[in-house]
Amino acid sequence: MEPADVLAGLDPEQREVAEAVRGPVCVLAGAGTGKTRAITHRIAHAVRSGAVDAQGVLAVTFTTRAAGELRQRLRALGAPGVQARTFHAAALRQLTYFWPRVIGGDPPAVIESKLPLLISASRHLGRDLERSELRDVASEIEWAKVTQISPEDYAEASRKAHRTPPIPAEDVVRLYDAYETIRRERHLIDFETILELTAALMTEHREVATQIRQQYRYFVVDEYQDVNPLQKLLLDTWLGGRDDLCVVGDPNQTIYSFTGATPRYLTNFPVEYPDAAVIRLVRDYRSTPQVVSLANRVLAAARTPHRMSLIAQRPDGPEPVFAEYDDEPAEAAGVARAVRRLADGGVPLREIAVLFRVNAQSEAYEQAFGEAGIPYLVRGADRFFERPEVRQAVVLLRGAARSAGADDELAPTVHHILAGVGLTPEPPGGGKAREKWESLKALADLAEDMAAEGADLAGFVAELERRAGEQHAPPVEGVTLASLHAAKGLEWDAVFLVGATDGMLPIVYAETPDQIEEERRLLYVGVTRARVHLTVSWALARAQGGRRSRRPSRFLDGLTGRPAARARSSSSAPRERRQAAVPVSCRVCAKTLVAAAEQKLGRCATCPVDYDEALLESLKAWRTTVAKEAKVPAYVVFTDVTLQAIAEKAPASEQDLLSITGVGRVKLERYGDAVLGLCRDAADRTENA
Repeated sequence: MEPADVLAGLDPEQREVAEAVRGPVCVLAGAGTGKTRAITHRIAHAVRSGAVDAQGVLAVTFTTRAAGELRQRLRALGAPGVQARTFHAAALRQLTYFWPRVIGGDPPAVIESKLPLLISASRHLGRDLERSELRDVASEIEWAKVTQISPEDYAEASRKAHRTPPIPAEDVVRLYDAYETIRRERHLIDFETILELTAALMTEHREVATQIRQQYRYFVVDEYQDVNPLQKLLLDTWLGGRDDLCVVGDPNQTIYSFTGATPRYLTNFPVEYPDAAVIRLVRDYRSTPQVVSLANRVLAAARTPHRMSLIAQRPDGPEPVFAEYDDEPAEAAGVARAVRRLADGGVPLREIAVLFRVNAQSEAYEQAFGEAGIPYLVRGADRFFERPEVRQAVVLLRGAARSAGADDELAPTVHHILAGVGLTPEPPGGGKAREKWESLKALADLAEDMAAEGADLAGFVAELERRAGEQHAPPVEGVTLASLHAAKGLEWDAVFLVGATDGMLPIVYAETPDQIEEERRLLYVGVTRARVHLTVSWALARAQGGRRSRRPSRFLDGLTGRPAARARSSSSAPRERRQAAVPVSCRVCAKTLVAAAEQKLGRCATCPVDYDEALLESLKAWRTTVAKEAKVPAYVVFTDVTLQAIAEKAPASEQDLLSITGVGRVKLERYGDAVLGLCRDAADRTENA
């Protein structure tokens, strides 16, 4: 491939990026504008034209999968020698190499999670904290470390940043300090320390800095709006005063400020580098004009000087749909019906996503899809190659590859092996069994695709190992359920943005103007995930029969173009006048509840509560029997949270039972008598005790 061929097919702005082979260069790339294409062609053009040496390029991004995609594209463009890594992977490689040479001994071991050390620190301090609290403390420590805040400065810094610590700030300080002490004593490093120590090695040992800077002379940083102060410190240390740097990002997609990320490094790039070339990519190749128009209007009211209007390049598509429901169960059921219509119309389930603000919102959709027989996967629950069935299958395939003969055909061999671990010709009904089947089917489909290209079993296993290293999972046939944060960087033919109410989007604890604007950008990210079909919906009440007091997100004001479409629901009661959303408070500590599961329980997950444990066990045993008889997953009958709520409230009448979220009219008719009977039996046992 000649250098000129690398530039073929680029639009004028992408070509301008590719031809700017030396830095400093700042690429402001809107959603769907082909930024990865632009920067990979830029690197390939620079290498193939001789402007730079491939070994001297370090392309940095934020996820293992994104780094793998960069490497794959660069190989295809004839630049296989370029290093494309995450910040942490690049730093750890350098730290591991230089530690024995300049410090001596083995380098520290890397911990995947802070939780075990925090448990030790908590016990050392005589505190008895829940794991959920310690996970939140870990997030606070991560924020402090990436923003270079020491334990003694945490309390004041968190107050100034308007953070809400999960426990008193003074206790976070003590845990943070104890955590760092234990980590150092045990010769361990976390992900933030990897970056700190690499920068420190270069700063304190000139020979280390000289060798690294001689190796890497040409830097590209993707998603630059997500860089935090610690990553910027390491990048500056790598550069050592040089300016051969290309950064790519979109300030309108800054949605990780709560982790310490800041867009100011991107927006101030021309100030830091006055001679920088600034190139804007605004041609959107992902979404239809209708979706792009809505995305532009979402940002029209944003308080930002860096707003970019996208220009759609695709043909026309359907207008976005705005749907209002009486309650959350009706919203979930309505989405399930709409998904079924899209699937019947030819849209693959893997090309459909349901996106929500917080992970707890997925429960209603898992239940609705389970009842409708629609397969789904929850993004962020576990990584594809870490699932037990996938790990088992890969081990078996690897063993088979070692003894495979020349005449063994790839696809039949893989199908035979996978059949032994659960792959059947037809999928099971739903739940965990369906999820396992979908994972195995994805492996089988990948084998068939590679067999068509002439691959053998050894090549297939090698491809699986490459994908596992890059977290590049094969597509799984099922609707994706994901938070808006987890959806960033992904796209689907059809997207359902659900729960778009004030108090959820923006989230109730977004108080400052900057926090509100980040919530607006989160909606923008959600809208721009859709290629063709987009539905934005909200529910006026949380539970069936509840007071319909919620209002649509303020970010939708003036965007629907007409009164919101009235969606069918089970309630025929007249619509009440919309009022501001009324926060749900914990009945124990009075704290405002945000998570759907906590709202269902009416209390914080960590607050103590008295309930009849025997009743809960009876309810679970009854649910198991009913689920087996109906041949459905247990959660289709009632979820664990719903059973917990029933055990805590011990309803004595149908009206009491109906007031519990997750118990609608249909389930009342099916299971009401049995559940109330169990509650009466529990009450009788208590009276006779």
